[in-house]
Amino acid sequence: MILIWLDSRLHTPMYFLLSQLSIMDFLYSSTIVPKIAIDFLSGKNTISFISCGIQLFLFAALFSAECILLAVMACDRYVAICHPLHYSVLMCPTVCVLMVVGTWLVALLNALVHVTYTLNLPYCSSRIIQHFFCEIPALLKLVCADTSLYENGIFISGVAFLLIPLSVVLASYCQIISTVLRLGSNLGMRKALATCSSHMIVVSLFYGTAIIMYFFPKAYHTPVQDEVVAVFYTILTPMLNPLIYILRNKDVAKALRKVLGRYTSLTY
Repeated sequence: MILIWLDSRLHTPMYFLLSQLSIMDFLYSSTIVPKIAIDFLSGKNTISFISCGIQLFLFAALFSAECILLAVMACDRYVAICHPLHYSVLMCPTVCVLMVVGTWLVALLNALVHVTYTLNLPYCSSRIIQHFFCEIPALLKLVCADTSLYENGIFISGVAFLLIPLSVVLASYCQIISTVLRLGSNLGMRKALATCSSHMIVVSLFYGTAIIMYFFPKAYHTPVQDEVVAVFYTILTPMLNPLIYILRNKDVAKALRKVLGRYTSLTY
């Protein structure tokens, strides 16, 4: 985030979207990891109902926003590689800002609806959440009512926020590969794959594990399996994103060296 802000060469639509992904990942990790660390160090694995609701809302909003943003980033790469002459028009600053604002608004609305409904369900005497943070599937196991109708609603949300964005990502990269193959350039193929491979790593980890959690039948779930799967899209992916994008991106690496060089010269 700081590198993109400091280096004017990174003031492009791709890096603007990447900065938004960085913000989401930072908030995403901050919603879950500090509470896990406190519980581990103190040995008190408790959370108040209000804190659980706040954590649930922040997680749902950030999770939904990242699902959409990854699809927007794929569309950005599609326009840049398949329609380079129209890129500055189709991905102008106004369009980028509108897409990001729309992403946040849709995600916040989705989270508000789900969290409001979930927290108003009747809960049983048991208050033990078989999970390491407050997530809707784990909370539904404590409800003393038939939740099948609401689970259908969660499934529809999953289609809207997981399957549709994933389809957009796959369609974008199929078009990118098709365009590069038509060019018949090995150098072009390598550049396209270098640009998109880091994005595909993130997409595979994030969407793949989330689909396992929200689309596989409950009969195939155990609390331990849910915790392991959730680690991938709540902790591992946000941790890997900065490493993947810095190590596999020459522009970001150059900006990092430039900032570090400037800091070193000022120090000495």
